[in-house]
Amino acid sequence: MNALSQIKQQIAEHSVLLYMKGNPEQPQCGFSARVVQVLKACQVEFASVDILLNPEIRQALPIYANWPTFPQLYVKGELIGGCDIVLEMYASGELQALFVDAKVLK
Repeated sequence: MNALSQIKQQIAEHSVLLYMKGNPEQPQCGFSARVVQVLKACQVEFASVDILLNPEIRQALPIYANWPTFPQLYVKGELIGGCDIVLEMYASGELQALFVDAKVLK
């Protein structure tokens, strides 16, 4: 399976998916760590993919998403954005509303 097919499958299989550097227990960059903190504060179950362990996905995802940076958060198949957007949405309450609407809270 090529990387683009893998990405499509991963996004389809998980209601909330975070492509990040590291994993939720040990993020490998501050931006990934902040998004994990927000997701945990929202009490959302989420899957993650460590792009540092998956170089093919790391190269293909910016092309697939037309989004150059990591982390990347997907909810119900839709790219929400990276760290800055997630933090802004969380601060305004928009992220929590999105999770309620998507029915992905624990």
